[in-house]
Amino acid sequence: MSQAPRITVIGVGNVFRHDDGIGPAVVRRLRERALDRPLPPSVTLTDCDGETGRLMSLWEGAELAVVVDAAHAHPGHPGRVHHFSHAGPYARPATTSSHGLGLGEAIELSDVLGRLPGKLIVFAVEGADRSLGTGLTPAVAAAVDRLAETVESEITRHRDARARNTGPHAGGEPRPTGG
Repeated sequence: MSQAPRITVIGVGNVFRHDDGIGPAVVRRLRERALDRPLPPSVTLTDCDGETGRLMSLWEGAELAVVVDAAHAHPGHPGRVHHFSHAGPYARPATTSSHGLGLGEAIELSDVLGRLPGKLIVFAVEGADRSLGTGLTPAVAAAVDRLAETVESEITRHRDARARNTGPHAGGEPRPTGG
């Protein structure tokens, strides 16, 4: 029997800088949702401040890493979600993290060092307010439930694809036919 895939969900941000707390808010919502619909035991939910080395250590060795972070865009549309997926040659996301060094640099360095996860998915949410204080602005808060649901779907899709590829009939073996 094959080992369950290691999946990590990383909420990047600072809950004391308003919309920069979107990543931890999504991780918190996933924890709440898991009380009714548990996630697979191989899934870890983690908050991170976005420091390059910490990000790299959190996703190293994972089959799937999902990162949720705040983003800057000009002109900005608070609450708009950008999706970036890496499972092949690296391409830098079009948006910029709200952290000086962090996500983009962690991806680049992990790529150079061969330490990227098997698949990396980034959801970057445009924010409106990064000033000191707690609580998300309404436009960014409105994205939390939808993102939590999307992350759960990505986990399920990855688990199902892995099961198809590692099941008893994976690898081109003939499947039994009825009749």
